Amino acid sequence: MLLQLSTWPEVESYLERSRGIIIPIGSTEQHGPIGLIGTDALCAEAIAKGVGEAVAAMVAPTLNVGMALHHTAFPGTISLRPSTLIAVVLDYVTCLARSGFDRFFFINGHGGNIATLKAAFSETYYHLESIDREVKCQVGNWFACRSVYQLAKELYGDKEGSHATPSEVALTWYLYPDFIKKASMSETVASGYPIYGSRDFREHYPDGRMGSSPDLATPEHGRRFYEVAVKELSEAYLQFMG
Repeated sequence: MLLQLSTWPEVESYLERSRGIIIPIGSTEQHGPIGLIGTDALCAEAIAKGVGEAVAAMVAPTLNVGMALHHTAFPGTISLRPSTLIAVVLDYVTCLARSGFDRFFFINGHGGNIATLKAAFSETYYHLESIDREVKCQVGNWFACRSVYQLAKELYGDKEGSHATPSEVALTWYLYPDFIKKASMSETVASGYPIYGSRDFREHYPDGRMGSSPDLATPEHGRRFYEVAVKELSEAYLQFMG
């Protein structure tokens, strides 16, 4: 059940049986020579919809822009500052909490959002202490699911890397087969450098990859990643809801 495709009476009816809602969050950032710029948001959104269908939960509109300042030296990247993202999450959750929701399960597609989301949750708890029920937030990072990690290790070994990975590229290829990209890439790919500013990032990771070989991806791999992520995060959502 998608919030944006519902009417307010339908949402009110949903709240009579559940106060939980799933919020997909990702990023709009470079993903190497063949990864789509919307990868992190597209993956989070698709998996969130899958989880919503599996557990009969409401799914909110996707937060497509995240904290990706370190990628802004690559054309097409759009980022919020951490302080801005905290404010967006606070406003987003506050409005929904005033409607009656009190369990917020974020399905995240971008590692750079994790620290900011945790800070945003603390801000939210403090801000909403005055309402008459307890608000709880949790984040499920689909790429960090145990089943996803195991599958990536099985398929790609150490060529999975940590950014512009074959697992996330495979998932987008499964979801959007008309947008499969190809490009020549060096077999030697940078890894292991700490991340500072955007210029430093591009200097050390000139094609945007971090230890990854995304050309190993296939749409069939993507289907498998989708299925295991939806299964594991559905279980996590039900446990969160208690």
